[in-house]
Amino acid sequence: MSQQVVIITALCLPAPEIEALIQGRTIAAVPRLFLRPGQQFALYPADTQNETIIIKAWARCELCQVLDATESLENLSPITVWTTESLQEMLGQRANIFLAYLRVYLLAQPLKMSLDSTIGEKIGKFVGLPNSLTVTHNLPVLSESIFVERKRHLEERKQINGEITITPDVKQTVPDIETILNSLKNLPIEQTDPDLEWIKTIAKIGNSSDGNSFEKLVRKALLKLGFSCSNTNPRGNLDPEKVGGSSGLDFYCEFPYSVVGECKASKNENVPKRVCTELIDLGILNLGSEQYNRSIKLIIAAGPLVELAKKAAIENKMNVIRPETLQRLVELKANYQGSINLLDLKQCLQSEPFGIVDNKVNDYIDRVKQVIKLRSHIVETVKQLGEVGSEHPTIAIRAHYNVMFAKEPSPKLDDLPVHELLIELSSPLAGYLGRKKGNDWQSDRFYYLRDLIVEEEKK
Repeated sequence: MSQQVVIITALCLPAPEIEALIQGRTIAAVPRLFLRPGQQFALYPADTQNETIIIKAWARCELCQVLDATESLENLSPITVWTTESLQEMLGQRANIFLAYLRVYLLAQPLKMSLDSTIGEKIGKFVGLPNSLTVTHNLPVLSESIFVERKRHLEERKQINGEITITPDVKQTVPDIETILNSLKNLPIEQTDPDLEWIKTIAKIGNSSDGNSFEKLVRKALLKLGFSCSNTNPRGNLDPEKVGGSSGLDFYCEFPYSVVGECKASKNENVPKRVCTELIDLGILNLGSEQYNRSIKLIIAAGPLVELAKKAAIENKMNVIRPETLQRLVELKANYQGSINLLDLKQCLQSEPFGIVDNKVNDYIDRVKQVIKLRSHIVETVKQLGEVGSEHPTIAIRAHYNVMFAKEPSPKLDDLPVHELLIELSSPLAGYLGRKKGNDWQSDRFYYLRDLIVEEEKK
């Protein structure tokens, strides 16, 4: 269930600390006041260098501990973004340190605000928002299982698999931090998305007579892909627990673009023309003709369409896909979080052909998988060039890739495209490669951190 939350305040923290929270490099913050577990707020980056600040995320406090001089700061430092010295400095300035454990969620649309001229005085405190924010839990920075593990390690003051968090403070304290990183062998293992358990039932339920369960699954699948809807009317929304009944749409997506649709689970039944007619009638009834007409039309049906249904779907620019195709799309999203670009998917769904379009959507999925496979080969190239931590320039990586992996249908690559891929794969949000920045892009050096595994689909 995608529960909506209304937020009216923001916790002001140093911009680098908020960036670390957004990147999932930490779950801890040090506010100036005690936070109640369950308290929810936006994250306001105190970046005094810009006149406009951008709020990208909100958070819920899961736990808040009071630390005093008896706390071993040496144990706390390696699993947070602060050095022991900076923690000691905080403790010297205050009687206690409040250590807040935050579950962080990204905003679907970042909020821009003018910088408060007195913000330096408010770091660690709450500030009011100019307008309330309505947010959902659709975009967590960390999955539930990973967050629970991080929270447990923070409570027990244990490092996670030898992982070291890099911050500007740490880099100043330990100038040779990259040498330490290069020596790490036990790198974090990627967690399997727990949602795959229900995602893998989409086709099975869709090919059954349980239409109600299938409708709920489809809504969950669309939320997983990144769609959302602020509409609370059960006759046109995306909440898996508020299905609209006989007079409502089976699903309605509002953001990032409008999608309206019907589901038809069936064991041995053909799909009649009335499914297309119902989509038109219910769409106009619940949304109005203008909103319906500019929406993507999607029918997810297991059984074969009768000829009149095929004709109606084509004439009314409806996309009809099987549950297996939807499952394949959502599995891709679950396995590779950033793989599905909903705007690219929109181009796919709003272009011809219409009617039964499993081939069109599967072609889109295959193209995305090829993009992932290319990146996997780039990571493997860097890995093959030397032991973990050895650094390599773009030109050497490009040459090795072209010899080992540039076989049909994969073309040979030039230096600049390879460098762009290397930058992407070495970003903090990816973390497959490391980067030692040079004076220009040609002198950058890259090193292997972890595999980008591409799993073969079962036929």
